[in-house]
Amino acid sequence: MRKDLVKKLLIELLRDSKQSDRKLAKKLGVSQPTITRTRGKIERQGLIKSYTVIPDWRKLGFEILAFTFVKMDPKVISEELIGKVREYAVKFTNSIFASTGEGLGMTGVIMSLHKDYRDYAQKLTLFRNDWGHYMEDIQSFIMVTDEGQIKEFSFKYLDETLL
Repeated sequence: MRKDLVKKLLIELLRDSKQSDRKLAKKLGVSQPTITRTRGKIERQGLIKSYTVIPDWRKLGFEILAFTFVKMDPKVISEELIGKVREYAVKFTNSIFASTGEGLGMTGVIMSLHKDYRDYAQKLTLFRNDWGHYMEDIQSFIMVTDEGQIKEFSFKYLDETLL
């Protein structure tokens, strides 16, 4: 029952993390103190990293969401360089996610928000100037934040089969 409760609680929190413990208890058929204890336990275990919101980026003044893919020169990649990249990424406040990986012939991705295309182009130029000598290639996929959306970004669509 406990693993099942944890799974059900996580699913409910993914759907709406603002729900009160009382409301969650009613939905899941357990007591409110049981939900409070279970939530605390899974937070301490690190199953929940944080609670956050997904804002309307356009209403906040961001027209562009960009996925920038980079291919680093394998001859220069080192732990020291990755550390410098991490430090740089923290200072790049419009970057909301960055990771190494592989696919499409690339070795990294940066997800960033921009006020407009000019801001995007300026940040990309700055990035190329600062890191171009470490890269073999850079490609971007850019989206206008309120156009072309097929399915909104949300974790509420996750269901029991994924947990």
